[in-house]
Amino acid sequence: MDIMTSMDNDSFLDKYSLPKGSMQMVDKEMSALINAESGRFNKVITSGGSAANTMHGLGMLGVEAGFIGSTGADDMGDFFEKEMRNAGVAAKLFRRETPTGVAIALISPDSERSFATCLGAAVELNPPDLDSFFFSRYDMLYLEGYLIINGPLVEKACILAKSLNMEVALDLASYNVVEAKLDDFREIASRYVDILIANSDEAKAFTGSEGIEALHEMSQMSPVAIIKNGGEGSIIKRGNEIIKVEAVKANVCDTTGAGDLYAAGFLYGYSLNYPLHICGKIGSLLAAKVIETTGARLSAETWNEIKLDFF
Repeated sequence: MDIMTSMDNDSFLDKYSLPKGSMQMVDKEMSALINAESGRFNKVITSGGSAANTMHGLGMLGVEAGFIGSTGADDMGDFFEKEMRNAGVAAKLFRRETPTGVAIALISPDSERSFATCLGAAVELNPPDLDSFFFSRYDMLYLEGYLIINGPLVEKACILAKSLNMEVALDLASYNVVEAKLDDFREIASRYVDILIANSDEAKAFTGSEGIEALHEMSQMSPVAIIKNGGEGSIIKRGNEIIKVEAVKANVCDTTGAGDLYAAGFLYGYSLNYPLHICGKIGSLLAAKVIETTGARLSAETWNEIKLDFF
């Protein structure tokens, strides 16, 4: 679950040594302290989780989507599951005694967000929980980069996917996680990944290069490579084909979920064999819509507007 917290300045990040724009792991005591100390700010509690946001988006678009995760046997876990199922997502959730994970999303005045994340029950998803039966319903496995902290889990998921001829998509998720686990990321990407997604900071951390050079290096490990550049749009490469996709103009409120919803839009188009520039255009549209609201989930009304306007 995400606690969306709108700050009036960035000094609060400095106080708790939280690099702006990053995702930092904290224990439950620090999470509780940050939550209490940020009590003067406006807060909204929403469902979150990178891959969960993407699957929720795909479900709302009518794609047959599933989600595997671990939550607490608590009210937050119940809320999370209900939201996924209401979106049409087949949620295979392992309910634990540990409380549901919480990410405090600290939103700066310029709309950038920084996360203080206490993973809680989320880290209790383990390789034995995965089985081929659940995977066999689908054509693609989508992984969030935060999962790299559990290398054996990622490895098993990829092996199961490839044994069933599934494609594998990986979003690198956060530049500081990429920096900390670079060798692991590069090994997984080169061995299993078919669609590699990153924002500009993550791409630089992953390749040591920027812009088109980073895209070229990413494409050496994955048949499809994507770099998201925020307001400057995105660039996509497959084989010798390179496409620049313009960003959709938006009134920015909170950038949380922009990358997750871009992935949902891109994968929606990809699942229907649309040309890459159309896939990227749908991704940009969904990213623009989600940054106009607080949190990473769009309302049913907004989804209806998207479907009427675009589809």
